[in-house]
Amino acid sequence: MKTIFAVFLIALVSTYWLTPWARELARRKGVLAIPDPRRVHKSPTPLWGGIAIYLGALIAIAFGLGRLSLLAPSLVVFLDRALPVIGIVAVGGLVLAMGLLDDRANLSPKVQAGFLLLAGLLVQIFGVQIVGFTNPFAQSTSGGFDASRYVPLGWLAVPVTAIWIFVVSKTMDTIDGIDGLAAGVGAIAGMTLALLALQTANATNQPYPHWLIAIAAAAITGSAAGFLRHNFNPATVFMGTGGAQFLGFMLASLSILGAFKAAAAFSILVPVLVFGLPLLDAAVVVVRRALSGQPIAQADKRHIHHQLLERGLNQRQAVIVLYAVAAAFGALALLLTRRG
Repeated sequence: MKTIFAVFLIALVSTYWLTPWARELARRKGVLAIPDPRRVHKSPTPLWGGIAIYLGALIAIAFGLGRLSLLAPSLVVFLDRALPVIGIVAVGGLVLAMGLLDDRANLSPKVQAGFLLLAGLLVQIFGVQIVGFTNPFAQSTSGGFDASRYVPLGWLAVPVTAIWIFVVSKTMDTIDGIDGLAAGVGAIAGMTLALLALQTANATNQPYPHWLIAIAAAAITGSAAGFLRHNFNPATVFMGTGGAQFLGFMLASLSILGAFKAAAAFSILVPVLVFGLPLLDAAVVVVRRALSGQPIAQADKRHIHHQLLERGLNQRQAVIVLYAVAAAFGALALLLTRRG
């Protein structure tokens, strides 16, 4: 537990100190978010805050894995156990790089979607895959885990995993519409995944892979929280597409290693609840656009945070309300896993 808390602090402090450097780098390169009718900020603001988030998380994860490797019988054994997390961080770096390019060159939605789906395929090489889930509507005869309720995906595991990673990564990007929202929600989701991993490790008396998941999730939580100090309203820097999609990719991938497996005795509801707010926001936006005949991929101001602003809340008030919603979803996921 001390190592996981140390990982959180290292990520928080590292990202906090690296963010001003990333902000100035974006300013020098001219990578700025320019105000327009769809945006709520009023002055050009540097992007590329995602660089600091990635580096802060990378430093903390490296520290955590180094500490955990001391408990393994050998380095070879440890690397075999840690390969999925190492793979997630490596592919996450590619997601960040593509997002940074989008921040500068404004890539088309199809290119973004294609690359996120490709990332969802690449990470499966490292063993990150949704192999099945528990049917939440089937009746259990034992009161606990019932193998007859388990639905293996077979070959469908490949596209289902890629689509899950795409959806979470993209929705984390789309909620990054007001100061501090994506960073705060990412921190809440990361903390939920870390607690789920520790809860499952204690309940099953199986430290691996749950300690690895807790370390990576704690690093993401810390890096998002460290960035939030610069990104809370009034923000001096934005995480950009790179940062938001990196956060979403990391959290989605870690949920496959942790939340989906922790939910095996309950249902697929648990990992869905971890990302309840961004998924709910995406569903509402898609329905509204479809009903109005607007293309689903076309950006607008139909997101939940925009609706709160239209109802008179300022950015800070809207963000705090949505933090509370995200925290409630996370608490429910923890409760359901504990009962399951």
